[in-house]
Amino acid sequence: MVTEKRDVFPSPALEELRHSPARFINRELSWLDFNRRVIEEAENLRNPLLERVRFLSISASNLDEFYSVRVAGLVGQVREGTSVLSPDGVTPSQQLDAVRQKARSLKLDQQRVWQKLRQELVKQGITISSGDDFGQEDQKWLSDFFNEQVFPVLTPLAVDPSHPLPFIPNKGLGLILCLNDPASGQRVMDGIVLLPVQIPRFLRLPGRGKKIRFILLEDLITRFAERLFPNLTITSAGVLRIIRDTDVEFEDEAEDLVRSYETALKRRRRGVGIHLELEGSLPDRLGREIGEELGVNHGDSIILPEFVGMADLNQLVVSDRPDLIFPPYTPRFPQRVSDYDGDCFAAIRSKDLVVHHPFESFDVVVQFLQQAARDPNVLAIKQTLYRTSRDSPIVQALIKASEAGKSVTAVVELRARFDEEANIHLSRALEAAGVQVVFGLSHYKTHAKMSLVVRREGRKLRSYAHFGTGNYHPVTARIYTDLSFFTCDPVLVSDAAKLFNYVTGCAVPDVKEVSFSPVTIRKNLEQLIQNEIAHVQAGKPGHIWIKVNSLIDPKLIDLLYEASQAGVKIVAIVRGMCSLRPGVPGLSERIQVRSIVGRFLEHSRIFVFGNGRHLPSRQAKVFISSADWMQRNMDRRVEAMVPIVNPTVHAQILGQIMTANLRDTLQSWKMMPDGSWQRVKARQRQFSAHEYFMHNPSLSGSGSARKLSTMLEPYAGVDTGREN
Repeated sequence: MVTEKRDVFPSPALEELRHSPARFINRELSWLDFNRRVIEEAENLRNPLLERVRFLSISASNLDEFYSVRVAGLVGQVREGTSVLSPDGVTPSQQLDAVRQKARSLKLDQQRVWQKLRQELVKQGITISSGDDFGQEDQKWLSDFFNEQVFPVLTPLAVDPSHPLPFIPNKGLGLILCLNDPASGQRVMDGIVLLPVQIPRFLRLPGRGKKIRFILLEDLITRFAERLFPNLTITSAGVLRIIRDTDVEFEDEAEDLVRSYETALKRRRRGVGIHLELEGSLPDRLGREIGEELGVNHGDSIILPEFVGMADLNQLVVSDRPDLIFPPYTPRFPQRVSDYDGDCFAAIRSKDLVVHHPFESFDVVVQFLQQAARDPNVLAIKQTLYRTSRDSPIVQALIKASEAGKSVTAVVELRARFDEEANIHLSRALEAAGVQVVFGLSHYKTHAKMSLVVRREGRKLRSYAHFGTGNYHPVTARIYTDLSFFTCDPVLVSDAAKLFNYVTGCAVPDVKEVSFSPVTIRKNLEQLIQNEIAHVQAGKPGHIWIKVNSLIDPKLIDLLYEASQAGVKIVAIVRGMCSLRPGVPGLSERIQVRSIVGRFLEHSRIFVFGNGRHLPSRQAKVFISSADWMQRNMDRRVEAMVPIVNPTVHAQILGQIMTANLRDTLQSWKMMPDGSWQRVKARQRQFSAHEYFMHNPSLSGSGSARKLSTMLEPYAGVDTGREN
């Protein structure tokens, strides 16, 4: 699919443009552009067929969250009469109109793509049927399965003036049935059956050789609907799905913070209806009536011709068709740790170490904490927890450490969206084991990813720290690209200890090397950018590389514009939202913005400043961080930005990771001045950063086999931003 063309943004005189809202791209529309890139991966023939289905499912899940959070926020602002303009100069009402139009277009694109994918699945022997074409044996299986597994958990409900529409939970599916009297043929009523979440939506029938056959749960129910509504006939049936406002207000000053959060989460389940999807087979009058009863604005309802609830398509990704999915990939365990017989502390003492997930195993992070838990010389462990799995080995290690008599502190962030309930449960489990649980600062989310282990070694105490760009989540660590940095550098571990004290004790610390939000990251980034401007003014090169998930902070964007105008060359790799307009003459002609969308989700944050030299350079200043370049990360969260000075780690992050990302041609997109995106075209040979990382060991984790002289190997053809 060709990326949509747009009218070029308004172009006032250059001096006016530098102060005009037109210099920014709307963040909501930019996010929708990112999701369009995900949808286009569902059409990318380089991806195996079932992986393309998975990409389509991911795009639908992304849109669900977008509606329930971002659109819900705009709807709330419009209802409250808020007239505050966004940085790009539009009102909430104007944003809502633009977002509705663009999101609707994406929904229809998803339908079109699904139609094609379904045809391709049929060619591969994977079919989805209503059951009408099944043989006698299949019909019996369907009947028995319905009676034994489905019928007992269904509740048929009438919908008429005396029976209002039942509550449908967020992302809930309801099967609407139009019911007639078979004798008179007259309409009797409408019925609804809520689809139970305990039963898969795609039901796989017993195999017939190599063929894989599914029937949708709603089609199965419709087929046997007379068992739910006896003596009535079905004239039409269709599915509806509602997205609700999931934003909740927590009372930070509540006497019992956990109980306050639990109450708020119950309110979330009954949030206001924001978006309604209706299957095209439903009568128009029924769609209007349902929308009115659910309180969903007519502009927030959409009739879909093919399939409602595309997030469920991930159920089609079956493991017994390995030819249609990505080849399995097993992350490498860092050779450096193996060289020390699995002793993480010894490996870290020998030299700082960075682990590149998911190409290198998250098990090393788990092993680091498990070793700390059982080591009798470890006295204390401190850990932040923003998102993690319910059966988290990290949490289990902290519990075992506490039970072994160690001092254990866990900073649990209750406000991690959609993980609040899980974090409440794990905080109670930790407290029951004697762990000191802290919920952080009342007005700032604790988003920094840190571990600190204090160990007695001889007559001294030595601390070991882990700084991450991603969450302590062993499941997402197999999908997200992130960095885990281990060090026992005295200055860095001292700074880590002070940051933990800041979160637990609220007093602002005096740290030496690690920058932290909401106090020093913004001003230190501003100074680093100003330094690059000063280098250019002194006749030296000015160069900046940035890798983030989002680049929407207006102040930092304006400073990047200023740097570009001064002669600094800037390349930003931005996975998702980007409000900066690159390549605008007189404003940002020295700025490139790229995005990588592929098998793995780009999540690491890396900031590189040339320090008076062209990149890549051994003298460059390199940082990793938990923070994106967003106002919330700079001003309303506790974040960490860590300098990388160890030569091996420095070379790995700059000369290997960042350079390979810039060299990528197979999964990369380039942002145009009008905000549209175009696929990067290979100049010579094609190159995939993800495939490169899958097949090449990292520098700092490769053990003694790697020589320092090879650390900054030049990559032929890499676009470093020198020629913009």
